[in-house]
Amino acid sequence: MAAEAAETFVEYCGERFDVDPQMPFHIGREADLDVDDNPYLHRRFLKVHNDDGLWWLSNVGSRLSASVSAGDAGFSATLAPGARMPLVFGVTIVVFTAGPTTYEVEIHSGSSEFATTQPTAVSTGQATIGVPTLTDSQKVLIVVLAEEILRRDGTGASAIPSSSAAAKRLGWSITKFNRKLDNVCDKFDQMGVSGMRAGGGRLATNRRAKLVEYAVSSRLVTRADLPMIDAEAQRNAADPDAG
Repeated sequence: MAAEAAETFVEYCGERFDVDPQMPFHIGREADLDVDDNPYLHRRFLKVHNDDGLWWLSNVGSRLSASVSAGDAGFSATLAPGARMPLVFGVTIVVFTAGPTTYEVEIHSGSSEFATTQPTAVSTGQATIGVPTLTDSQKVLIVVLAEEILRRDGTGASAIPSSSAAAKRLGWSITKFNRKLDNVCDKFDQMGVSGMRAGGGRLATNRRAKLVEYAVSSRLVTRADLPMIDAEAQRNAADPDAG
């Protein structure tokens, strides 16, 4: 006899979607949870399902990956196409990018199987990498790219600003912004973070979105970092040569 499944539900944009242990629950463009009509998003991308009393999250898409984290447990991983992971942390945050848009979904399971710890490292699903050391300018670059998702109250969809819009927000030249972005992506690529380069050493076209996805899911940047943006903009307004 299968074990009794704990209550599980998905939260998106302030709405709760209860999940039946007897039926898989799909997340995608045309699914049980339609997050968006974004053509870059799979019709069915993620699946929440129960197997003998244990809840699982599976990536049933063919192209997109999802960043999965449980901040209180210090856990973060990348769920690649075809992969699955048990939902054992109580609250699991799922962040994924399709085209120019980043989405955040919360999955609440009825019980937590793991004790929480302070986060000290980030797991990519294949290896564990340490939290990177960033300069102030590198961090504020990530914060300005993630500004919309960090300001959002709860789960939902967020647009990633263009490089020119982000540079203007900080009072930087586009040349300075692109140089800093190259440096940050090189650092993360060397650490093993996926999506920074497209192969053959070429820069990935969606690296800004993947950078935000990784930084938000791993809590490398948080809402507490948002004042850095205005502080940088004010500094450059007072000293135009600094930008």
